[in-house]
Amino acid sequence: MKGPLPANDTNAATMRVAPHNAEAERQLLGAIIVNNETYYRVSDFLEPEHFFIAPHREVYEKAGQLIRAGKIASPITLKTFFPQDAKIADMSAAQYILRLAADAASIINAEDYGHAIYDLAIRRNLIRIGEDMVNIAFDAPIDMPPGAQIDDAERRLFELAEKGRSDQGFVSFGDALTATIEMAAAAFQREGALSGIASGLRDLDALMGGLQPSDLIVLAGRPAMGKTSLATNIAYNVAEAYMSEEQPDGTIKTVNGGVVGFFSLEMSAEQLATRIISEQTEISSSKIRRGDISEHDFEKLAAASQTMQSVPLHVDQTGGISIAQLVARARRLKRQRGLDLLIVDYIQLLTGSSKNQGNRVQEITEITTGLKALAKELNVPIIALSQLSRQVESRDDKRPILSDLRESGSIEQDADVVLFVYREEYYLAKAIGTEATPEDMEKLDRARNRAEVIIAKQRHGPTGTAHLHFQGEFTRFSDLADPDRFPDPH
Repeated sequence: MKGPLPANDTNAATMRVAPHNAEAERQLLGAIIVNNETYYRVSDFLEPEHFFIAPHREVYEKAGQLIRAGKIASPITLKTFFPQDAKIADMSAAQYILRLAADAASIINAEDYGHAIYDLAIRRNLIRIGEDMVNIAFDAPIDMPPGAQIDDAERRLFELAEKGRSDQGFVSFGDALTATIEMAAAAFQREGALSGIASGLRDLDALMGGLQPSDLIVLAGRPAMGKTSLATNIAYNVAEAYMSEEQPDGTIKTVNGGVVGFFSLEMSAEQLATRIISEQTEISSSKIRRGDISEHDFEKLAAASQTMQSVPLHVDQTGGISIAQLVARARRLKRQRGLDLLIVDYIQLLTGSSKNQGNRVQEITEITTGLKALAKELNVPIIALSQLSRQVESRDDKRPILSDLRESGSIEQDADVVLFVYREEYYLAKAIGTEATPEDMEKLDRARNRAEVIIAKQRHGPTGTAHLHFQGEFTRFSDLADPDRFPDPH
């Protein structure tokens, strides 16, 4: 059995220097100073904070500012950014920058040095996160239980995995404008000319421009209106259209459709799959469950299931999870398999943190705020389903309005888009009963197989109504063959 470590060994273990490569930093900076074009080989992934030595960060940052402004970054121009009495490694700043240029690496090796510097910076960040985890776990602060610490660590690790996005801070207006132009160019090139992900429903996409990244989209409706059916239809449409291409850096970029994550808190994954395969094959889900199908129907089911095997639609059927658990699982899915659209069915089945339990309004506020923050963090649209209050049923016009949202304050406030599903056929059939007049039957006939998706709020676009075709037997929403036949009732 080994005895205790000598004191000097303990000190050596605790005094280790964070991983870095000062020579690689010097060689890269020298290459940039000698040939300014070198900067563009590394600037898309290497930031000043990735340099370990503070003066190197400053040299890289000032050189970048000059080069991006169309000026020359040389020992003469760079030394003006440092005070005359500034010292770097026992030399004046001007002498040090001249030494960098004299020891410059070949431009051919510059990108390799840049990646080495970046990788070491990631390792230092991992060490920092690990140290924080250990220190917090030892201190055991009352306001951070173990579950919250795990969530915080996973968030920081996710940010680190996502190309070192930690602590982004402010973004310049110029960068924001560039991103806007790129979005417009992508919309121009994409099928249907949509800036967001196509839902697969023509009229809805026309009003929304597709499902926009970082948007929290609340989809609400009374029971039997078909909100879950609409969500599953959109989920499958997006996943089925998925196309990707590999980028020069080896990452995979979605070019159409998307990878979909579906949190089904009410239905099992099998029930969800039954709905989707019923919609795709036009075989009643009740017949599928009972096995009341012909040989031809079975062949259709088998063929459809083969096609659907490769569709990137991932279902989490865990009931009663907290918003913190949902966030952690969504981050994990994004990191491991990619994620372009997240669906939550439904808000009222999520739970908040223990501090808000017992106060449902505060709990819903925590949930919707968390979903909106997650949509921004992952840069994906989130469709969150929600119940409506019973006050809808007491009105003559049963089309929902924003105040019908349960705990409507926080849901309406945090949502970028609020959609209501409404089917007049359901209410007319209930009201008419057995003693129907010809006028009643004509009204019912006009509403048959028709659904409305009412856009009651859209932060970046118009409100309005999309008219859809609905086949209840197959839980299927689709485009109307003749939308002009159904004038907007408003």
